[in-house]
Amino acid sequence: MNIGITCYPTYGGSGIVATELGKALANRGHQVHFISYALPTRLDGFIENIYFHEVEMSSYPLFDFPLYTIALASKMVDVVKYQKLDILHVHYAIPHATSAYLAKQTLGKDGIPFTTTLHGTDITLVGLEPSYLHAVKFSIENSDGVTAVSRHLKEKTLTNYSITKDIEVIPNFVDTKKYKKLPACKFKKQIAPNNEKILVHVSNFRKVKRVPDIVRIFHEVQKEIASRLVLVGDGPDRSNTEQLCRELGVCDDVIFLGKQAELVDIYSASDIFLMPSQSESFGLSALEAMSCGLPVISSSVGGLPELQVHGETGFIAEIGDITRMARYTIDLLRNENKYRLFSEAARRRAVEKFEVDNIVPLYEEHYNRVLAAVST
Repeated sequence: MNIGITCYPTYGGSGIVATELGKALANRGHQVHFISYALPTRLDGFIENIYFHEVEMSSYPLFDFPLYTIALASKMVDVVKYQKLDILHVHYAIPHATSAYLAKQTLGKDGIPFTTTLHGTDITLVGLEPSYLHAVKFSIENSDGVTAVSRHLKEKTLTNYSITKDIEVIPNFVDTKKYKKLPACKFKKQIAPNNEKILVHVSNFRKVKRVPDIVRIFHEVQKEIASRLVLVGDGPDRSNTEQLCRELGVCDDVIFLGKQAELVDIYSASDIFLMPSQSESFGLSALEAMSCGLPVISSSVGGLPELQVHGETGFIAEIGDITRMARYTIDLLRNENKYRLFSEAARRRAVEKFEVDNIVPLYEEHYNRVLAAVST
């Protein structure tokens, strides 16, 4: 197929999933055209069958705000017409599904079918704003196909927007051949020279990720086990998190790495992945950590209970229950045999349930169903 993909190119789950999907589709022989305002973060280097089309933005004194939705729709029209796309796949409802609808209508009888993948906060947070709600509902209902990354997100979408349209659940995925524990890791010696245990977290540091909770969990763990905390990512809550580290006196043992493109070395050096989120539609970074053999300590929200198994691949606690999460972490770090069993189970679940080669064909089947329905 000739497939157009639109996503946010920034550091975040929806963009990462879209980029990894595009790369996997290209490896399977499809032509993939990314359409966005910047090159997606994981689309580095030349990849056969992948093309990038930048959305050009113009600035005029008349407009107080950039008209990205319209500019994106126009770029979609160009790419569809001149690259002869078969289907558009937009990730994140706002504004990508709206732009795809505009592009389809602009093309008229030559309109392009499009499918929308819902990722989380586009539905559970941003999309519920009164300014966007009606447009989001309209765009989803007028998509030719809709997928969601978890059953939880599907149910939330149907309930919050009173949508009757069918939504197919296709979970996020991981390349378990790439995301696997490396036997010898120089990074571990740098971060934990005295063989301290390493706790890790990866996110965009939004408030819903509850990154300060991670520091509080670490503070409790450190009282009983020599350990260090590695925080990967950046975002609006980083300054508050740094301030909390100073208040708790743990700055010397908390490493802020900022945004990182390659995570396998970091996961391979770590022992536990922490995800105490307030809202989490799936938990892609936790899946990547599991694939590297890391047990996950998470909250019980959203799609996280679909991702991991309590008491097998990690532990699940209620939002904000720092004491319980710290106790779970200490329990695993103190029991070598138990930790090994959890580590093996985490890796096994990633391979058996979320391997890229098992999930990408589901998207191919979805595309074929959408194209067949449109042609009838």
